[in-house]
Amino acid sequence: MDFNDTTEEAQWRTEVRDFLKKEYPAELQGRGGREDGEGLFRARASESDPMKRWRAALKSRGWVAPAWPKEYGGAGLDIKRQFILNEEFAEFGAMNVGGFGTMMLGPTLIVHGSEEQKKEHLPGILSGEVQWCQGWSEPNAGSDVASVQTRAVRDGDDYVINGQKIWTTGAQYADMMYMLARTDPDAPKHRGISYFLLDMHAPGVTVRPLVTMSGVATFNEVFFENVRVPARNRVGEENRGWYIGTTTLDFERSSIGSAVGIRKQLEGLMRFAKEHPDQAPGAKKREVQMAFADRWIEANVAKLMSYRVISMQDAGLIPNHEASMCKLFTSEMQQRIAALGVKLGGPYAMVTAGGPYGAAGRFGFGYVNSVSATIAGGTSEIQRNIMAQRGLGLPRD
Repeated sequence: MDFNDTTEEAQWRTEVRDFLKKEYPAELQGRGGREDGEGLFRARASESDPMKRWRAALKSRGWVAPAWPKEYGGAGLDIKRQFILNEEFAEFGAMNVGGFGTMMLGPTLIVHGSEEQKKEHLPGILSGEVQWCQGWSEPNAGSDVASVQTRAVRDGDDYVINGQKIWTTGAQYADMMYMLARTDPDAPKHRGISYFLLDMHAPGVTVRPLVTMSGVATFNEVFFENVRVPARNRVGEENRGWYIGTTTLDFERSSIGSAVGIRKQLEGLMRFAKEHPDQAPGAKKREVQMAFADRWIEANVAKLMSYRVISMQDAGLIPNHEASMCKLFTSEMQQRIAALGVKLGGPYAMVTAGGPYGAAGRFGFGYVNSVSATIAGGTSEIQRNIMAQRGLGLPRD
């Protein structure tokens, strides 16, 4: 593996860095690499909002959706340039304005949507004026998404939808949902599902936030009671929604943003320990010092795993279990680093906000918030199954 940039790649990296230094709003510095739902909502409310200015700067270059073709408002970047862009954004700590619309729905519409659907929905995704959430999981269909039971029954020019979704990230802020619903209950479970675009403000939609143990309402329950969805909002053929839902054009699956973000989190813990020795009672313990060394090695391993995935993609290969390895390793490492923060802060890390040691309070919040890392985006058990079956060739049972 060649870790050096070519001349063209080095020029591109410099261009991205210069753009970040010039365009990234000072008000967003230090806020991390992911915008929250409230930030998205505020960005729509004011032209002077820093998030809106940041999105406009990205949109002018097609960098809101760098993987999309140029004719749809993207940048049409090749795999290596996408990787460099994402790596530099992560290193800079720049906030991501993509979201589900950019990463999931947009690529799906580009492949499977009608021209009318593309014209109606793609511009709103890029501008941020329309926010999307994903209606996949249900109370009895978590990791096995194909077991969805939410029903969609054709009634003239509409479908009438009844059922429930759960763990729906950002539903309380979303304008629209792309979702899977069962249109043929008698068909095999993968073949009786259709893909719909649903207005979250339609009559019969109820959103109930779910407060996690960290005290934030990231997820939601969403209930549908006789919700009417126009048939023109079905993407692709009826009963072929499962196959449409697996589509993605986000070829950059290396998780470099996660790998860099976790390393920066570790660096923050190290700075705290060095700058505030009296406020980090656990820092002098040898077990904590050794844990720092282990986590630093793991952070670099995670980066190398990301490089492996992008090298495969650059060679025209499609990473499968390799991407699962990245996800599994980084999510479990995130939990280990969070646990290290609690050890570093000592008793004061039990305080989840404020406290006499200030930063130590964030360690407690980070610890409880990291629990979802090995659940969201595919559980660790699912990732291990993929690695075993597709990587090692082991049988399902």
